Amino acid sequence: MANSVTTRHLDLGCGVAPRNPFQHKELFGCDIRDISDTDTELGFNYKKINLIQEAIPFPDRFFDSISAFDFLEHVPRQFLSSQGTLINPFVALMSEVHRVLVPGGRLIAITPAFPRPEAFQDPTHVNFITEKTHEYFVGEQPYAAAYGFKGRFEVVNVYWSAPKNAHNALEPRWRKSIRNFEHTVFKNGLSHILWDLRAV
Repeated sequence: MANSVTTRHLDLGCGVAPRNPFQHKELFGCDIRDISDTDTELGFNYKKINLIQEAIPFPDRFFDSISAFDFLEHVPRQFLSSQGTLINPFVALMSEVHRVLVPGGRLIAITPAFPRPEAFQDPTHVNFITEKTHEYFVGEQPYAAAYGFKGRFEVVNVYWSAPKNAHNALEPRWRKSIRNFEHTVFKNGLSHILWDLRAV
């Protein structure tokens, strides 16, 4: 009997070309912009949403994996609401990611990171990720819980990486190593940090 289990992936900030690094059966995407039927081949389920201010519009434990490609750096760490309340959108988004992942579900995120110039050159980058940022969301008592984070992740892998290494989580490690070597030697080094985190 064929395996009929439906698996789902969500790509945050997907644009018209959402990624599906684990090759799950159903593909979903969220972005802030309007995407008409003519913009896509309708090969995925799209939701228009402002993830800085709104919850991920799906039920608890709905996705097997989530990706964020060059997205987290656009999510502010803090801002004041119109009522003068301090809001932590980045922490809230990480809580939402955990909420909609199944236990054991994976988050793959790749982000230009400090101290590389790629982290700063885009004027829409407002969240500067470092080698240690992920540590606020992992472990028995995540540091970010003090700022409202709900959930817990464990590290599968976190490393400096060529951006393309996040596109296919199933690709052999040796190919990723070669790509990292090429970027290090021929493209002025590695500019992005890749997170592969598992929801606990």
